[in-house]
Amino acid sequence: MTNLIEYEDSSDEVRAVYDDIRATRQTEYINNFWKALANHPPTLQRTWKTLKEVMASPGEIDPLMRELIYIAVSVTNGCEYCIASHTAAARAKGMSDGMFGELMAIIATANMTNRLANGYQIPVDEQFKT
Repeated sequence: MTNLIEYEDSSDEVRAVYDDIRATRQTEYINNFWKALANHPPTLQRTWKTLKEVMASPGEIDPLMRELIYIAVSVTNGCEYCIASHTAAARAKGMSDGMFGELMAIIATANMTNRLANGYQIPVDEQFKT
């Protein structure tokens, strides 16, 4: 198991990222994902910068939809940690049990049809190409 770096045990470089996470998320809580990445400060900094840019910056996709997409990718990749953390974030942004059920059905169906399309090596229809 990876060593989890707590705030009080971290370097100034790591504390700066932790402080930004706290300010951005308006919480004192630093989750285990960030504490694990703090073992390599450049990875912590790069990952936080990217995640913050993609997930916390204003855009055309609303925050709940971003979390739903993140859950879908995490389920497909089999990342238990990401499924749990982004499901909690989606619930905080308004995801209901019904929405979660629909999301799981969509993920399962997409994975099934993707595998069928790949297995059959189905050529893409001309009208679907951009």
